[in-house]
Amino acid sequence: MSAVIAGEPKAAPESNSRSAGAGSAHGEQSALWAALASAGDSEMLCRCWLALQCLQVVDTRAGLLLLRSAAGDSYVPAAVWPDPQRDLAYLAAPAQEALAQRSGVVRPAPATPGAAAGVHIAYPVETDGELFGVVVLDVAARAEPELQAVLRQLLWGAAWLDALCLRQRGSAGQLRSARAALALEVLATVQESERLEPASFALVNELVTRLKVDRVSLGLMRRGILKVQAISRSASFEAKSQLVGAMANAMDEALDQRATVCEPAPAAATMRIAVAQRDLAERSGNPVLCSVPLICRGEPLGALLFERAGVEPFEPAELESFEAVAVLLAPALDEKLGHTRWLAGRAIDALGDFRDRLFGPRQPLLKLGTLAILLLLAFLTFVEGQFRVSAKTVVEGAVQRAAVAPFEGFIAEAPVRAGDTVRAGQLLARLDDRDLRLDRVRYGSEREQQVRKYHDALSKHERPAARILAAQIAQSEAQIALVDEKLARSRVSAPFDGIVVSGDLSQLLGSPVESGKLLFEITPLDAYRVIVKVDERDIGYVLEGQRGKLALAGLGGEPMPFEITKVTSVSTAQEGRNYFRVEARLEAPRPGVRPGMEGVGKVVVDERKLIWIWTRGLIDWMRITFWTWMP
Repeated sequence: MSAVIAGEPKAAPESNSRSAGAGSAHGEQSALWAALASAGDSEMLCRCWLALQCLQVVDTRAGLLLLRSAAGDSYVPAAVWPDPQRDLAYLAAPAQEALAQRSGVVRPAPATPGAAAGVHIAYPVETDGELFGVVVLDVAARAEPELQAVLRQLLWGAAWLDALCLRQRGSAGQLRSARAALALEVLATVQESERLEPASFALVNELVTRLKVDRVSLGLMRRGILKVQAISRSASFEAKSQLVGAMANAMDEALDQRATVCEPAPAAATMRIAVAQRDLAERSGNPVLCSVPLICRGEPLGALLFERAGVEPFEPAELESFEAVAVLLAPALDEKLGHTRWLAGRAIDALGDFRDRLFGPRQPLLKLGTLAILLLLAFLTFVEGQFRVSAKTVVEGAVQRAAVAPFEGFIAEAPVRAGDTVRAGQLLARLDDRDLRLDRVRYGSEREQQVRKYHDALSKHERPAARILAAQIAQSEAQIALVDEKLARSRVSAPFDGIVVSGDLSQLLGSPVESGKLLFEITPLDAYRVIVKVDERDIGYVLEGQRGKLALAGLGGEPMPFEITKVTSVSTAQEGRNYFRVEARLEAPRPGVRPGMEGVGKVVVDERKLIWIWTRGLIDWMRITFWTWMP
């Protein structure tokens, strides 16, 4: 295992010879303690700490300190004693054992010809239950109590490394908090503008103000081509200029690699292509560049370009800040970019997303649902079905007779009302005839008087008076005949067997009625006609002689056949739509059919494609709407 830290702490001894004087060893340790207390970085602290541990343990031949890497996936040498260039790979085995067991490990050193017996002592360094590193010492062989003392010494000395770990965590946490605060503040600036253009200029101006850069540019993908959207401190720019084109190429270079590209390239990214970055550096005069891609939902959205006029390259912390800002801004910019697209562009994107999900490795329910829809469309397109026109229907009697008041009078009796079944001659209502009977008695008395006078005039041979009296007698007889006729008509009877469909006088007994007032409506029980209320959009399909079926709500919905007998030109408006009156004849009426029953009738027209039958209403509406808006 080769060390990664070069150099030694100031005044660190090169060996631990027992022949060294006590005063010299004390002076060295004092210098190391002073260096440890004033260490400005973790490298110096680790070197001084390991040197102190090795000096305090008698007969220490070598020491190794391993700390966890920044990535957290391995442990790397942080300090080597006494010679930083010495290879201590033979101490890797006890170090791995101590890390695995998370406890101190004491193992005898492998025997080496010409070397004294030794012991390898390894002790893990933990902070808050998390492994931070491991220290391994190669010491001369000694008794068991002395080995336990060495482990205690390492345990007590690990407190300094705990402090180092906490300091590193605090520094890393502060850096992350600062990056998050920067990204959130920039995001808030972008969200203040609803439109993309002002949001883009606000973004680049905010970044160039907060970061130690001289220019920031934003590029966005438009129809597969990256175009420069905004440049800091520039209200407008020439999109076709060579400099702007070089900026677009630099951002496109990072976007193609889906990685941050810098010029000069940092040590961790030496394998990335930066040809466009160098070309832009020569054209712009800014030797330090960094292009950060903007990725949203795995798709390239654009890139941010940072430029610096100085010669100092971007530090790793700055690059992490750039990347944090890019990650947080990508969804917000994608949303604003989507608002600028026309409906066709959005539809194309939606179709593209649907295609990717449909032909991707997942989404089995989507695939099955799409297949079912396609099969259904194929079935509707190629299979024909019976085209029928549906309409509301009502049953009426074939003949409808009205019973009216024969003269002015008062209702004396009304034994029936709407819904009752009557027979021919059955009393429907009777008018009060007392006045008529008195009139008949009066007219009869007058006639008898006139008859006596007439006979008296004949006996006296008074012919003129006899002729006058004969005329008066005829008048009285006419009056009596009229009264008798009214008395006969005071009884309103059913003209035939049927059902009373309207009229209810049971609550109007004693009330006056006028001559000719409608009292009842009667229709027969053995002859019906069906009135089909066809919508004006379907009336063109209905012809005389067509057949259909009627389902009445009052009979359980069982259909009955009917035939169209007449298509009238009379329309009525109901619920904001026009309906035409179409008459039909029931071919086999079921028992229980009554006038006034309502239901739904379906008229069979012909055979049509199922897809046309199901979509004809929508197609007709689209045609009318298009005709309405067409100039």
